[in-house]
Amino acid sequence: MANNIQLENAAPEVKTPTVSLRVHPLRTALYDELHNRPSPIIEGACQVTHLTVMFEDNPQAITAHVIDLCRRYSVPSPAEEATCLYQDFGGFELRWERHTEFANFTFLCPAVTPFSDDALAFIPKDWLDSMPGKIMVATNLVVINEEPDKPTLRHWFEGQRKSGSLVMDQQAQVWTSFKLHSDGFGRMVILNKGLTAYQTGRLVQRLCELETYRLMSLLSLPIARKLVSDLDPIVDAHTALNKNISEIDKSRDERELLQALSHLAAEVERYRSDTNYRFSASIAYYDLVQDRLKQLRETTVDGLQSLREFLERRLTPGIKTCISARDRLEDLSQRIHQTTSLLRTRVDLSIQEQNQRVLSTMNRRGKLQLRLQQTVEGLSVVVLGYYILGLLGVALDGIKAYGISINTSLVKACALPVVLLLVYASLHFVKGKIHSSESKKEPDDSDL
Repeated sequence: MANNIQLENAAPEVKTPTVSLRVHPLRTALYDELHNRPSPIIEGACQVTHLTVMFEDNPQAITAHVIDLCRRYSVPSPAEEATCLYQDFGGFELRWERHTEFANFTFLCPAVTPFSDDALAFIPKDWLDSMPGKIMVATNLVVINEEPDKPTLRHWFEGQRKSGSLVMDQQAQVWTSFKLHSDGFGRMVILNKGLTAYQTGRLVQRLCELETYRLMSLLSLPIARKLVSDLDPIVDAHTALNKNISEIDKSRDERELLQALSHLAAEVERYRSDTNYRFSASIAYYDLVQDRLKQLRETTVDGLQSLREFLERRLTPGIKTCISARDRLEDLSQRIHQTTSLLRTRVDLSIQEQNQRVLSTMNRRGKLQLRLQQTVEGLSVVVLGYYILGLLGVALDGIKAYGISINTSLVKACALPVVLLLVYASLHFVKGKIHSSESKKEPDDSDL
């Protein structure tokens, strides 16, 4: 029957005769997740065809394609949001699993001549031809119960050099060439020496995953090789900018260098955003390869290179190249950041020097304004005193005209120092009031 796992299943309540509890809506999905993607049950000899399809940001098309196959054979279809399907189609069994960026199609068919042209004859040709996405992995894997002779193995692998080992505590033997053959498929042979049907299915699943993850882990290798050459001009430009920093003597040069550094930083960040996911995915896939190799529990066979030895010698250098390219990109980004920080420090110091010069100029202007203000204040006392004495003279003239004999000049002469003193005191009183009100408005340093 079809096995469709959904992320948001209905959550049944926990009920007993005495207790009824509310549960989290994802509880059932999390329980089912541990039982997701089970191993197949393989009894006797059979051939397994494993395909890995990159669906290029269109997973719905892959699901629709699987639903179409189910409808053709009148078997239960998966839900549109399902991520896996394990279905017996009568003459073959399909195991479909959808991952983050690829989907696996594994066809199990008994009673098929190993690596014959009829390996996928039971699948509609037009359905295979219209498969969405692009094929990344195509592998035929044969499970046999009798050990083949050397000419048969040589014929199966078309004379290519084989790798192999005893696996699963020497209860099975595996051969593979890790190469494509004339039919465009990779090939693996499993000799069952005592595995149960469940153990055989687990071994087949691990080998299919090993083939998928080793190729997926190398997807970033061409990117890494191209990235190394693309970064060389940026490294050279950054080195030249570092040499020019010590020769800066104008603020205009600092601005131009900052502009150039900003351009380099933008280029590096673009490379980081374009490659970060691919490099991280490659490392994750490589870790899965290591895990699957560990689960095989290999024992070496004389005259054959083991699967672990082959992959460590051929796959590990490619992964290290990817890691080296990623680290070089991160190191370059950090170095550009440090150079930018250094140059910004120089610019900040230049700005501080300019500010100090501006403040010094303002201080000199402030002193000149203070002296001018003091001069104006002295003149103001004289002017105000003059006008007040003029008003006093008018008043005295009026009194004299009234008939009172007064020496106007003498009174004005005696009033002159008194008037000047009063004017001076009044001005300073008003000035003090203004300063005290302004000081109350300014925040105290202790309050900051």
